[in-house]
Amino acid sequence: MSRYENEDGVVTEASDGVVAYLAQVTPDQEREVGVGPWQGPWPEGDHWDHELLEHGDRRNVVDPYRYWKWQAIKADMASRAHGLHIAIENVSHDLNIGSIVRTANAFNVGGVHVVGKRRWNRRGAMVTDRYLRVYHHPTPEHLVRWAQENNLELLAIDNGPGSELIEKTSLPVDAMLVVGSEGEGISPALLEHCKRQLRIGQYGSTRSINVSAAAAIAMHTWIMQHGQSAPF
Repeated sequence: MSRYENEDGVVTEASDGVVAYLAQVTPDQEREVGVGPWQGPWPEGDHWDHELLEHGDRRNVVDPYRYWKWQAIKADMASRAHGLHIAIENVSHDLNIGSIVRTANAFNVGGVHVVGKRRWNRRGAMVTDRYLRVYHHPTPEHLVRWAQENNLELLAIDNGPGSELIEKTSLPVDAMLVVGSEGEGISPALLEHCKRQLRIGQYGSTRSINVSAAAAIAMHTWIMQHGQSAPF
């Protein structure tokens, strides 16, 4: 093992071969996002995007999806999506919605459901919603009907009275986790239809965890119980 220090003073400990490679990387290359144009003969297949092969792929996607058409990525993800869904109440154009969508993409949930206003703040999603099934429900009742028709159990992620610790709960395979907006929480109209209320165990002085962080923890808890082996 050797140590390599970049121009910012960050020290990396790795094998001698990796360190030798890092020592050759220029600052511009170190900060470069994605990959450049495809080198050599182009691969064959309908999933390849010729424009990306020609000009490079700078998208925020894992390496196995480099140079793929976005439609092909979406179709591949849908073919192995989890049974988990997540619903988010969109009351105040909350920035957290985008962050939740990005996490939902990372765990490849079966669907993201936006309840309330159709337009939501996509800034934190970093275009990850393009590869997911995103549904809109104008009212809580509309969401509840959809969940019932698709045999999904509604589970509220909320630390209100009567809530159970999610860490000690056996979650159903076909589940829809419900989170509210920052500040307002889950509306009574939706909360009353949730079979259970689950809270995340806390050890400090704050009354609650940021809603996007809570959603990420809840999704990962489900993944730990029912998730497929991570391919990436």
